[in-house]
Amino acid sequence: MSHNKGMVVVFSAPSGCGKDTVFRELCKRRDDVIKSVSATTRKPRADEIDGMNYFFVTEDEFTDMIDNNGLLEYAEYNGCYYGTPVKGVTRAVDEGKICFLIIEVQGAQKVMKIFPDCVSIFLLPPDLNTLKKRLYGRQTDTDDVIKKRLDIAQTELEYMDKYTYKVVNDDLGVCVDTIEQILCDELQKRNA
Repeated sequence: MSHNKGMVVVFSAPSGCGKDTVFRELCKRRDDVIKSVSATTRKPRADEIDGMNYFFVTEDEFTDMIDNNGLLEYAEYNGCYYGTPVKGVTRAVDEGKICFLIIEVQGAQKVMKIFPDCVSIFLLPPDLNTLKKRLYGRQTDTDDVIKKRLDIAQTELEYMDKYTYKVVNDDLGVCVDTIEQILCDELQKRNA
């Protein structure tokens, strides 16, 4: 029996577009879809598990990973570092998994250079008004934070043409169907 190789999927979207919800739905449908676990220097939250939610590391350990080319991409956000370890991604692909990197647009550009054959998907809101309603509907952020998120979303939307696929998350079922079809088509091309 031939061993199918997996693939890297770069998955980006502005905050509030539902990327985590879409990813969870994909995981319910496919057992070959996994999420790359990022490394971070921030302290774990009460419900987070090391190695599952993040790899929680010290700044020195993070710096060592950078110095030893152990990260595909990394960024500093809110005084903490976040990055994608190379090892987990290459292992997943070798095991035939579809490894999702749910990352922001700058990190995504770096990963696309390292893995030019990756599948890149940009998730879009139906429109900015819907995005605004979703962010306010969460009731987790202040008005100032939501305004910042909307400003960042405007900037992120400028990157969407750098992605191979653009999918609108208007109806969750249709959105997940569309992404699942993209994955099937791409796997078929790679393993033909």
